[in-house]
Amino acid sequence: MAELRHATAAAAATRATGSPSKRDAEAASSPLVASPRVGGGKDGLRPHQRWPLPPPVRALLACEDPRSPTASASYRILVAAIACFALAALFSAPSLWARLNAPYLCRKEGIRLHCPRVSQPDSLWENPHAAATSWKPCAERQRHEVSDLVSENETSGFIFIHAEGGLNQQRIAICNAVAIAKIMNATLILPVLKQDQIWKDQTKFEDIFDVDHFINYLKEDVRIVRDIPDWFTEKDDLFTSIKRTVKNVPKYASAQFYIDNVLPRIKEKKIMSIKPFVDRLGYDNVPMEINRLRCRVNYHALKFLPDIEEMADKLATRMRNRTGSLNPYMALHLRFEKGMVGLSFCDFAGTREEKAMMATYRQQQWPRRYKNGSHLWPLALQKRKEGRCPLEPGEIGIILRAMGYTKETQIYVASGQVYGGNNRMAPLRNMFPNMVSKEDLASKKEMEPFKKHVTSLAALDFLVCLKSDVFVMTHGGNFAKLIIGYRRYMGRHRLKSIKPDKGLMSKFFGDPYMPWATFVEDVVITHQTRTGLPEPTFPHYDLWENPLTPCMCRA
Repeated sequence: MAELRHATAAAAATRATGSPSKRDAEAASSPLVASPRVGGGKDGLRPHQRWPLPPPVRALLACEDPRSPTASASYRILVAAIACFALAALFSAPSLWARLNAPYLCRKEGIRLHCPRVSQPDSLWENPHAAATSWKPCAERQRHEVSDLVSENETSGFIFIHAEGGLNQQRIAICNAVAIAKIMNATLILPVLKQDQIWKDQTKFEDIFDVDHFINYLKEDVRIVRDIPDWFTEKDDLFTSIKRTVKNVPKYASAQFYIDNVLPRIKEKKIMSIKPFVDRLGYDNVPMEINRLRCRVNYHALKFLPDIEEMADKLATRMRNRTGSLNPYMALHLRFEKGMVGLSFCDFAGTREEKAMMATYRQQQWPRRYKNGSHLWPLALQKRKEGRCPLEPGEIGIILRAMGYTKETQIYVASGQVYGGNNRMAPLRNMFPNMVSKEDLASKKEMEPFKKHVTSLAALDFLVCLKSDVFVMTHGGNFAKLIIGYRRYMGRHRLKSIKPDKGLMSKFFGDPYMPWATFVEDVVITHQTRTGLPEPTFPHYDLWENPLTPCMCRA
């Protein structure tokens, strides 16, 4: 015990006699020893001393020497991780920037449409601003493009078509005729507008469209002549002679089909007609440049006559000034003519007498489909569930009110004679009393020149609907399809083009216990993405309804 006390006293004496400077130097030489009251907190310690950090982080912050054995390995791992993270960020930056600046484009999954979210609140009259600024039309021929049009002596021959149906079906046929002439390097004879059984209208091409503009605009793409060449002496037999007619063209045929099957006959006979010519050219089985040419014809080459354009401008202006000041207006394409109702083979509300008269009408017009009528009731129910039945005037009125449009909304109605007359129109007119047609906006004297041809009246409806702030369709058809496509292409998809989901609507209308608030919510949610926003063209839509893929490009 004496020796232990002696050793302890000696150690204490040694510490007492050591110099303060030497003690400070020894303390400073160790990074693990804290210096009191140096920029510390209340306890005199630095933050990294109160909360211990990993050695590599402490080394990076100069709290620990990275050359020390305890920190060197961890330090190298941390530096490597930071380097990998920096490289990953560098490589992903372009794709992230592209994603953030991608054009506004909806994508379709099954029957549902998914569109990018934007901060702009929903509007009754306009789509989000991003929808109007992301895409631009680009079907026109560019200045740097060199024409590949062959000389007159090198053409394969002449083709001649009758554009059948109503105005809009004829318009599509004309676009397809130009495309086919391009595919086969043939000369196109100006198409003839054939009299339709329903329209019963003898209208010539020059009665509706500007022929000079049509030929001159396409002179770098296709050679077009006004009439059959004089050297051809069989003009009367051109469309009736079997030897001069191609009749085996299937619907939505490919470009290769024309090259393999039609072109050899044109080279042999020099002049051939193609009959029938409704939907005789596909969309995704032809070259992209041919589809671009069809857009060029539809949106740029086919112009209505100046007097039709001027009258349509007057009607649109009068629609916007009906309240005494500038107001937006809605165009409603109401498809509920007797022929449409009968051909749909759907069941609609009405008296027993009306249903019996419609059954007789269907049996007379379509005897093969009608048979004895026993199978039509379950078929009609199935078609309504699938959304293949035209909406009645009252049904479209309920949908519009659920969307938020008030009774003060100014509506231009484009339709034929509605089946059921005023009684059928009464529910819609009670909900929206400010409904007018072209006959209400113009005097009889103003309309007289256009009554010579039914297609002229259809052209007026087409242009007024095209210029509207909101376009609403009630059933499919070429008219609505062309209007929606035209508004998309010309940048008017900022203005809404509403395409009601008739399948979901039939479910809603069939539930008598659904409260109005629930119905309104369902209608609004369902139609948020059915307002004419840009979508990819193939394979869900044809070219006329959505020309985005082949005919539009990023703005």
